[in-house]
Amino acid sequence: MPNSAFKVLEILERAIAPISGEAISNELGVTRSAVWKNIKELRLMGYDIQSSQKEGYRLVHSSSKLLPYEVHKKLHTQVFGTNLRYFEHTPSTNSVGKQLCSDGEPKKLHGTVIIAEEQTGGVGRMGRAWISPSGGIWITVILKPQVPVDHIFMITMAGSVAVARAIRKEFEIGALIKWPNDIFIGKKKIGGLLLEMAAEADTVHYCLLGIGIDVNNPVKDFTADLQRDITSISAEVGHEVDRASFLARILREFENRYQLVESGEYDAITQEWKSLSATLENRVQIRTLKNSFEGEAIDIDEFGALIVRKDNGKLERVIAGDCYQQ
Repeated sequence: MPNSAFKVLEILERAIAPISGEAISNELGVTRSAVWKNIKELRLMGYDIQSSQKEGYRLVHSSSKLLPYEVHKKLHTQVFGTNLRYFEHTPSTNSVGKQLCSDGEPKKLHGTVIIAEEQTGGVGRMGRAWISPSGGIWITVILKPQVPVDHIFMITMAGSVAVARAIRKEFEIGALIKWPNDIFIGKKKIGGLLLEMAAEADTVHYCLLGIGIDVNNPVKDFTADLQRDITSISAEVGHEVDRASFLARILREFENRYQLVESGEYDAITQEWKSLSATLENRVQIRTLKNSFEGEAIDIDEFGALIVRKDNGKLERVIAGDCYQQ
């Protein structure tokens, strides 16, 4: 948002009654035509601003877009999200993150959050397409972790816990985590996470945690196949919600858990993950690149691997794969 438009918006937010263009121009030391230009820019960004020749301007509704200005007002984090990169459309927020890290220093980008209103080429696990229309939350958090490579999945676990907790606190909905990286409400998926990293040997150069959540997305807009398996926040609560407030909550929750990961308090993350698990103590079918088997999911270890008791009684440690609950 242009700085001048931001200043006009601040005045409109403070005003308890309609305010004239002349009053705004006098306060900012600019012309009335400059004020009008900024009003038009704000309207294009989704702000509902009424105007009348007699009374002046009045802010009716803030923008429903995930604009950095709206997120920052509610953020209250130390690092995560203090630097926001916003896009109306992008193929993938993770691809933007990779480019930023390639062009700059990942250490300086730590905590940067990339936001897209819509992803045109979103990608999930195993390279699967991730449908990401406007109305959802599609973000990537750039991280320069001080975490051993063998514990890197703890970042995904911390992110999953953060999203589930944010949903529970913000909307009082019983969100749960399905191993390895899906967020469910009841038997329907509402979101997921994807962790990508650049590493060599024991050195992690950077990580990208992608988070995708269906928020103000009408279920009727999904394909018939998806409608059986997917829900959204608005579908669950019966109305559209404040995405900026929700995103700020996610980032606060994630920053708190990420600090535990960085300090090596893996058990705290693991135990909270278990308390929110939709997978443990359930019968599952596991499909990996090598084989497929069934059994009962009984535990998750400190590296994020799922422990399954197979039908023959043997324990199988699953590091990666698809988990289908029966």
